[in-house]
Parts: sequence; C-alpha cells; structure tokens
Amino acid sequence: MRALRYRYVVATAALTLLATTACSAKHSGSGDTETATAPRTVRPVAGCGKASWTDPADLSTTRAPARCSPGSPAAVPLARPRKITIATGTLSAEYVAPLEVALDKGEFKAEGLDVTLKVLPTPDALPLLAKGDIDAMWAAPEAAVMNGVRGGFDIKWVAGNFSPDLRSQSGLWVRLKNGESAAGVAMAGRTLGTMIGKGSVIAYPMQKALASHGGGLDRIRYQQLGSADVLTALQNGGVDSAWLLDPVWRQVSGKPGYAFLGGQPLGEPLGGMLFGRTLLDDDVDAGVALLRAYIRTVDTYFAGDYKSDASFVTYLAKLLKTDAAILRATPPLRMDWEIRAGTTTRLQSAYRAQGVEPGSPLPEARTVDRALYEEAVGHTP
Repeated sequence: MRALRYRYVVATAALTLLATTACSAKHSGSGDTETATAPRTVRPVAGCGKASWTDPADLSTTRAPARCSPGSPAAVPLARPRKITIATGTLSAEYVAPLEVALDKGEFKAEGLDVTLKVLPTPDALPLLAKGDIDAMWAAPEAAVMNGVRGGFDIKWVAGNFSPDLRSQSGLWVRLKNGESAAGVAMAGRTLGTMIGKGSVIAYPMQKALASHGGGLDRIRYQQLGSADVLTALQNGGVDSAWLLDPVWRQVSGKPGYAFLGGQPLGEPLGGMLFGRTLLDDDVDAGVALLRAYIRTVDTYFAGDYKSDASFVTYLAKLLKTDAAILRATPPLRMDWEIRAGTTTRLQSAYRAQGVEPGSPLPEARTVDRALYEEAVGHTP
C-alpha cells in the first residue's frame, strides 16, 4: 500500500509542478463557459440518427447505449495527416479492444491519423499528456487526474469506454464468516485485497457496495496485492474481501462461502478517452477524427453481443494476445462512448472519502467535454 500511495503522491506532485509553468486555451466544449474560441459548426451525419445520442442525465440501467449504423460515422480524412500517440495501461484487456480493432482495421488511417498505442501507467502518462508530449490517454478520471485539473491543466474526459453486462459479477466479493449470509455481511473493519488501491475509479462502486453492508471506504483496511495473488488471498483467508476482475470472479461465483456485493454501475462508463490541450485546443479536427474512428469501430464491430460471433472472438483473442476461451468465459462488455452526467462528481466524493482528493469537487465543466463525440455523430444540444 505504501508503494501505491507513493506513486499517487509522485504523480500528483509532478502535475502540480508542471501546472505552475503551463497554460492553455479552451475550445468551445459542451457546458464549458471558459471558452476562448468560436463554437464549431456541427452538421448532421449520415447513419447517425436519434439513436446516436442519449440524454446524459439518463442513469437508467436499462438504457440502450448510443449507436449509429454499422460503418458510421463515415471517415472524413484530415487535410493534413496527423500522428497521434495514445497511452494505455495495457494492450491485453478487453476494454482496449475497440482501439486495437480500429488500428488493425484501418479506421484511424481512414481519418488521416497515424495512431500509436503506447503502454504507460497513468502516473507516468499524465505529465506527458499535460505537456503535450502525448495526445490522449485510454484510462479513467482517477484522483490523480482530478488533482491535475485542479492544479491548472486542461485535461478532460471526452469519451466513455464500457459498462458491464447485466450478467457480469466483476467487482467486490467477500468471504462469508460462519453463519453469515450475503444479505447480512458487515464490512466495517474487514480487509480488502486489491491490485489497484486508493484513488482509482473503483472507489465509487466500492463506496456504493460498502454503504449497503455497514462499511465505508474509511472503515476498511486495504491490502495491495499482485494481480495473481488477489484471488488466492481471498480463498485462503489472507484477506476478507477482494475486488475481482474478469474472468477471475468466475472462480468463486456460485460457490458456497462467497458473496458478490456489487460492481460497476450498469449503464455508467467509468473510463475511456482523456484528451490534453493538443486535441482539446490546438487541433480539435484531429480530436474529432480520433473519436469518429473509435465510434465507427464500436458501431461496426461491438454494437451488440460481439462474443456470439465465434470467428470474431478468435480474431479478438489473437489481437489481444489472450486465450479465446478466456474471452468466451465472461459476458461481452457493453461498449459505450457516452459519458453520464455527474459521474466525475460521484467519483470525487469517493476519492475524498479515501482521503486522496482535497477540497471541494471540481464542476463537470472542468472535467468533462462531450462536444467532440457529439460533433462526431452530428448531435447539436
């Protein structure tokens, strides 16, 4: 845990230091009153009708994600080719698949974008994004990101990634004590095994799950573990509870002595694309083009149950360098490029409960910009 907190502090300190020397203009983002340029013209897009946008205030778990027709929105090649570097924490996780498919299928190239996916953990990528040394991050609005924005950086969450399938049980699992039932679990004082720790977006769903079971983010004890050790520690009693990811949770699902307490909210993405000043301000055309290629990839290859296509699963497994059986073992992710209203406010509430974000929450206008994906699908608010 000490190592994790050290990385968090170092990342935040680096952002604060850079903020004292950086400045940026703001483009006309959705809901952003601090604009320095004229609003962009948004035109209707073929293949993207009413279903290509949903009200951000709709938090219904049954909301259908926005969709255009397959192959839409069509590519609009830039007048000048552009090199784009996107940092991502991994290239093997399923949630990165739309980017890898877009790269492999030439969707970025069709827009005039030469995209490189670079593996970098968030603490290392954030200062680079803030300085403009990389163009985007495929990550999440974690506490370090919020603190960087608070320090003066023009970094915004511009597109979502996914929410879980109704059948998914990726999330908080507890080892039941003798005589204890899932409905009567008391989490206060128990240990939580996690490879992510404080300051991560999972703090928000954890906060919701713990609140229903007599606990709280400040009433549990964290134990940082390697990815291969989380399940083992839960099974042998080394920790009382654990946050289990796909497909690890299947090892305890349905077995006596374990209970699933909750996971990521249905219908609410907690991560996706983050842009820095280069795509928010210096080259907005390239930013829209990048999101257009991403959205087109989702509409064409991930619109529904993409795991029902055996040949596509085989292709995806090869692309992600994983076993096709592992991909088939869990429900498909619900790919969703939109961002729900209030998500960053709820995330910040959890970060403050963990003691890793100071002060009042940042308003959504400083953390989120929906204007680029709205332009990509031709939606005018």
